[in-house]
Amino acid sequence: MIRVLIADDHPIFRQGLRQVLSEDEDITVIADVDNGRKALDYINTHEVDVVTMDISMPEMTGLDALKQIRVDKPDLPVLILSIYPEEQFAIRALKAGASGYLTKSSVPDELVQAVRQAAAGQRYISESLSQSLAQAMQEDRHTQLPHERLTDREYEVFQRIARGETVSDIATDLNLSVKTVSTHRAHILAKMQLNSNAQLMRYALDNQLVE
Repeated sequence: MIRVLIADDHPIFRQGLRQVLSEDEDITVIADVDNGRKALDYINTHEVDVVTMDISMPEMTGLDALKQIRVDKPDLPVLILSIYPEEQFAIRALKAGASGYLTKSSVPDELVQAVRQAAAGQRYISESLSQSLAQAMQEDRHTQLPHERLTDREYEVFQRIARGETVSDIATDLNLSVKTVSTHRAHILAKMQLNSNAQLMRYALDNQLVE
């Protein structure tokens, strides 16, 4: 039996994910939590075979939790499930040690297959993502695009600003102070050599980083 922990801050999605996975007789969802911090606490006190983790959560993001899991439980498979398309976060997630990356629009069969592969010690990589990985490996570090210089947290803030969210909205949603988000914004603009939110939004649109 594959024991799965679900970490996602959306109750309806957690319920749907639990239902999909529970329909498979070899998979059982042993718990679900709403942030990365609770996920870490759970796996440190319970036996878990696979974790499904959302990227954007309060308290601790999925990528931050993933990095800590790699320290605390280096062999525990973690699948990242996100609303963001593969090209936006998948490579970052895999580099951080994820066993796979799926969008939340993935069909149920794909999710079950990913859980099974992760439990077997394999990575789940879709065909489209494998092509992106091959391209990324061929790119020289000197040709790194400006947004690729951002940390994971900075990239998440960048994404939200590019979608038109205010600093206050971002701070509330990520459970951060307005000052912290403003600092992230300043670092983002400096690293990308941009001067305003308008330039940042134009960059994101030109590079197809937002929908």
